[in-house]
Amino acid sequence: MPYLVETTYLIYLLISILVTIWVARTLHKNGRIFLVDSFRGNEALADSVNHLLVVGFYLINIGYVTLALKETNKPTDFQTAIEFLSTKIGFVLVVVGVMHFFNMYVLTQMRSRAHMEDAEPPVQADNYLSKNET
Repeated sequence: MPYLVETTYLIYLLISILVTIWVARTLHKNGRIFLVDSFRGNEALADSVNHLLVVGFYLINIGYVTLALKETNKPTDFQTAIEFLSTKIGFVLVVVGVMHFFNMYVLTQMRSRAHMEDAEPPVQADNYLSKNET
């Protein structure tokens, strides 16, 4: 099949980059509210961090996609081309997912700290137990 390898690589790049763009836009749009809450209503800071996260997301994912392009076992027929695409795109999706959960973990930790600082101090107990009662 003429141009099978080149066509497969182009399909891989196209799908991977489109998935990366779609995920980045979705996270940017839906993550804003979470970031504003994490930064105690500071919308300018939340928007700035949101934009920086998207830039980092693009750099890491597109970098990974291009690095993963090199393959020693090139597709030789339609079946191996499909297997090549599914393996490569599967790895891209796993990397995107891992990055997403890592970011969510870090942002959740930041949000928890911000809410702890705003929380009321615990209510002081009215009565104390003596050492004999414990």
